[in-house]
Amino acid sequence: MSQGDRPITEVAAGILLDSEGRYLLGQRPEGKPYAGYWEVPGGKIESGESVFDALKRELQEELGIDIDASQELTVLEYDYPHAYVRLHVSVIRQWSGTPAGCEGQQLSWQLLSDQAPSVEPLLPAAWPMLEKLRGLLKT
Repeated sequence: MSQGDRPITEVAAGILLDSEGRYLLGQRPEGKPYAGYWEVPGGKIESGESVFDALKRELQEELGIDIDASQELTVLEYDYPHAYVRLHVSVIRQWSGTPAGCEGQQLSWQLLSDQAPSVEPLLPAAWPMLEKLRGLLKT
């Protein structure tokens, strides 16, 4: 995949994984590209921010939770019609607070299995993230 002359949007994505092996998806709110699609929480990395700092800020803004640690899972790139993104994907196993849709978005806890998530449609770049997560948990 080549982005050509398009700028790369750096994004921090956090897969929240609870003690029951479930992960959290959020539905993109109205007014954003791909509104209604389900995604892993996260957002753009601001200038001068580390991936972890961006993740900490985005999860506070989107879900109202605080994180102290994350485990890097993968970095992948995806070419959407509206933006070419480089996703820095991390797994978060512990947080303080209860995740809530602070931007009015729906949330859904999904069991990681070989089945597709029970919510749809899923953002295209979420699929490779979930595949990587399955691989991590099988090792």
